[in-house]
Amino acid sequence: TVMAAPVTNDQSWFFALALGVSFLKCLLINAYHSTDFEVHRNWLALTHSLPAAQWYYEATSEWTLDYPPLFAWFEYGLSHIARFFDKEMLVVQNLNYASPATILFQRLSVIVADVVFFYAVKECCKCLREDKGKYLLGKPSFILTVLLLWNFGLIIVDHIHFQYNGFLFGVLLLSIARHFQNRHFEGALLFSILLNLKHIYLYIAPAYGIYLLRCFCFTQSNIYASPESRINKLSIDLPQVLSRLFPFKRGLCHAYWAPNIWALYNIADKAFSILGVKFKLLDINKLPKASMTGGLVQEFQHSVLPSVSPLATLVCTVLSILPALFRIWHRPNGARGFLRCLVICALGSFMFGWHVHEKAILMAILPLSLLAVESREDARIFLILSITGHYSLFPLLFTTQELPIKILLLLLFTIFSLTSLKTLFRSGGALLNPLEATYLLGLIPLELICEFVYPLTVWQKTFPFLPLMLTSIYCALGVTYAFIRLYISLLTCSDSTKKIKTQ
Repeated sequence: TVMAAPVTNDQSWFFALALGVSFLKCLLINAYHSTDFEVHRNWLALTHSLPAAQWYYEATSEWTLDYPPLFAWFEYGLSHIARFFDKEMLVVQNLNYASPATILFQRLSVIVADVVFFYAVKECCKCLREDKGKYLLGKPSFILTVLLLWNFGLIIVDHIHFQYNGFLFGVLLLSIARHFQNRHFEGALLFSILLNLKHIYLYIAPAYGIYLLRCFCFTQSNIYASPESRINKLSIDLPQVLSRLFPFKRGLCHAYWAPNIWALYNIADKAFSILGVKFKLLDINKLPKASMTGGLVQEFQHSVLPSVSPLATLVCTVLSILPALFRIWHRPNGARGFLRCLVICALGSFMFGWHVHEKAILMAILPLSLLAVESREDARIFLILSITGHYSLFPLLFTTQELPIKILLLLLFTIFSLTSLKTLFRSGGALLNPLEATYLLGLIPLELICEFVYPLTVWQKTFPFLPLMLTSIYCALGVTYAFIRLYISLLTCSDSTKKIKTQ
């Protein structure tokens, strides 16, 4: 293992970045918030007012508790602080309650919970190779800190839209860091805690399972251990969260299609149905109504292509990650190989999963940030995936007052990502080829059309879903391309690849 020298004796820039982004989050306290704000207020109320045995049966609000038990207890703990701000927010019957004190408390709870994320980022920086050069933009640790702490997606999803992803990703990144430091028990424990906080992280459980079995349980010193002793080392209990993973009754896609393979599948089905009617190959009266473009969360049938079942998405997801799992089993390549497999599992689940939310793209972007400051090819993939994936989150903020905020924040994050990674890998020429750069620049006219041109046309009332569909389809092309590039990188990288420091 290659040991790296300390990054720098002066870490004041880390605290400056942490304080700076915290100040920005405070400025966003009175910004728009989505229905997720009411979701979490309701969870505060029901966990505070009812005995634990009734938490998962309470249905006064349509936003019933659908996170695992540990997150429910997290809400229960928050509720005891919330009562000092406004007791009325803790009344279950007070639906859509959003007093100024309630808004202040819930916003501050997300900001304070991000302390876990800050600590995790600092630990991840300790796992990097020795810094290059004397300037900050030549230090992988500085670049990684900005890419994580100032991540565009986390800022708008948590501190405008409203969720607790920063806290949850902090647990994930800390788990990853512990594996880089050969503290595998801590890494496994943290991941099991994460699964009991939010079940969507089950998507990356295969990477954890295979890595721990191959590199920790099935080592030469343990090769003669009994099967029972090997299994006991991975006592991660998943049945309860597994039952909540797939919302089968909500349909293949969310109201706004996540930019994945099913968005491309949907538009292909739509194109075939239009062509079929035009050439009189299909009877328009026998085709199902266009429910998949109606902006509703429900099950629907495709018109021409076979309709996709939850089982089909599960099979596709498993098949999409199997090569990565085989690779990590036969040629583990240490914690860095594990991290690459984790990103592929996250992106594979995003690409082929059932009822995927657009926010799930962050599960691939954030861990990929660690690889981006280590490898030129990973930096290239990161730029494509992060710019495309982050832009796909724009529809979450649809109010006029948030338009300049999301555009400015994305531009700043994108400019920093491009310039810093280009500086870090300046010896090899441009990070993006002309086709990739042209595709990313195409997001500019797409935004102009969707936000400024289309609302002025006569089609706005007839086809209100079209801008969302265009955004989803265009971004799906970029995400799919990044997924393919990531797989090529996985299957072609050698064991001699430079490794991240472990302790």
